[in-house]
Amino acid sequence: MISSKKKLSDLERAEAGLAQVSTAIKEAESKNQTLDDPEYVPKSPCYWNPSAFHRSYLEIEKHFKIYIYEDGEPPVFHYSSSEGILGIEGILIHQIEISKFRTNDPEKAHVYFLPFSVYSIVSYVYVVDSHEWGPMKNTASDYIDSISRKYTYWNRSLGSDHFMLACNDWTPEISTAVPYLYKNSIRVLCNANTSERFNPAKDVTLPEIYLPKSTMKGLIGGPSPSQRSVLVFYAGVASPRMVEALYIGCVSVLLKDHYVAPFSDVLNWKSFAVEITSNDIPNLKKILMSITHKKYNKMQRRGKK
Repeated sequence: MISSKKKLSDLERAEAGLAQVSTAIKEAESKNQTLDDPEYVPKSPCYWNPSAFHRSYLEIEKHFKIYIYEDGEPPVFHYSSSEGILGIEGILIHQIEISKFRTNDPEKAHVYFLPFSVYSIVSYVYVVDSHEWGPMKNTASDYIDSISRKYTYWNRSLGSDHFMLACNDWTPEISTAVPYLYKNSIRVLCNANTSERFNPAKDVTLPEIYLPKSTMKGLIGGPSPSQRSVLVFYAGVASPRMVEALYIGCVSVLLKDHYVAPFSDVLNWKSFAVEITSNDIPNLKKILMSITHKKYNKMQRRGKK
């Protein structure tokens, strides 16, 4: 009885803390506060509300806590390669484990990290060319089953405050083994199907638009034909080209159905990118040609900001 009461008290305390944080963010949003912070980002249409975003960031710095389950052994758990195009998964796992946000007390955590790596599961569990997804799915589902029996936190929220890292195309295959995670990954599947229906070379032909050479040199050390176009098309929501396009000063065309763009609660994507759905494909050329050069330049500046 005493133990149960203490856990309930800890949970209520965490909820009360989050309520206070939410109130502080709403106040910043309504009062449009600009705090004395040398790293404060100036107002821009690329943000929904920079004041609320800034307050949210400060509150995270002060309060946010992550608990990492210690169960599991490397290389499938608590480890992933930090090399290659998928190396970000290993880098993030390492950074989370040494982060100042980590807490060793699960009662004080706001979120719970499942420290298995999709990259490692594919590398160490999957047998090449076997087409056997079962062992990979079982690795994820067995881990969830284990921690849900050993700890109370998964069952308390049905996993809604748990997260995993996945920078791999195989993620939907593995996450179907975990019902809550699958509900989120289904968006990736829907959008991937949409992207396969679109061929930029076939569906739209536009005059080439070039970035100034001085701009390109400053961004990537020199221009190349494939990087000059202001309009960039690419498939797959996990593609790094979304970030790369912004980095080199391009305006992205996001073809997306049932997909939430990164940080969409903070960033107003429509202010610096063109958003369309699969139903817009027949009219894509008309949509893009209706945007003036002046507006493109404005979107480009916002994307860089």
